[in-house]
Amino acid sequence: MKNHKFVIQPHFRLQEWIAEEKGYFADEGLDYIFQETVKSSEGKAHDQEGKKSGAFQTFEQGRTSDVNCACHWTVNVAASKGHGKLWADVYSVAPSAIFVPKNSPIEKPEDLADVPISVGFQSGSHYSSIQALEQYMPGDKINLSFAEGMLFKRLDNLIEGKSQASALFSGPYYLAEQLGYRKIIDTTFMIASMISGEPEEEDLKKFFRALKRAQRDLDLRPELYTHYFKNEFPTRYHALMDTRRWGPGERIVFEPYTEEAFSQSRDWIAEREIFEGGKPNMGTGSYKDVVINVG
Repeated sequence: MKNHKFVIQPHFRLQEWIAEEKGYFADEGLDYIFQETVKSSEGKAHDQEGKKSGAFQTFEQGRTSDVNCACHWTVNVAASKGHGKLWADVYSVAPSAIFVPKNSPIEKPEDLADVPISVGFQSGSHYSSIQALEQYMPGDKINLSFAEGMLFKRLDNLIEGKSQASALFSGPYYLAEQLGYRKIIDTTFMIASMISGEPEEEDLKKFFRALKRAQRDLDLRPELYTHYFKNEFPTRYHALMDTRRWGPGERIVFEPYTEEAFSQSRDWIAEREIFEGGKPNMGTGSYKDVVINVG
């Protein structure tokens, strides 16, 4: 028997806001709570300056919503280590890039060799920056800096001139682009969904059916919905933002996150020792052990 309301928490994307506005969750008969956590907290959780903290650590600490999203690499390992189940019927793709200040001498990816690049530790920006830059330089020349914190803190530091280079995705990507920061290389990456606790499978299906309707709306008329990015940003940025110029951000793909993708990603992470100790420290759960795949 159901013992709690389904908790929905937007994650730097527009689809949840569209589904809420248009009543798609209600249409599905989902009994839910809608939680906004970025603007109301001014993004304080992102101010991790001086700490090695990122998406994986938030899964270790526990998340409060029933469906949580992060880069597929982190969800892969977190699920394997028992921090939740990977919902394998869907994934999404987030626009991402490494940006530098307007007056930077850095003009091409090769110029980033040995330059500190601000990323989140064991987060999408960490993995995707390596994935993009290793085409241009050996691994020992990729100088990732974890000291500046998570997404909005990295955006703060770029705008304030404290970062030589920052990896940004989704809304912050569009704001940096709008403000004229120089995009050096695209680092777009895949995001996966993690199921926390034990929500009912039928509620999960209702949630994702509502998002599928929202994705269709966003594909058809993105300009009607980009204003919702303001709900995903601390208010200190709002005066700078012209969301009419922005793209639609993360796109949800209603296709499976396959066993092949799961295995290839684990091998890639292990080869680069992003988790200390490699595969032995990446959890023991197999694909069949850690996914929910309802078809």
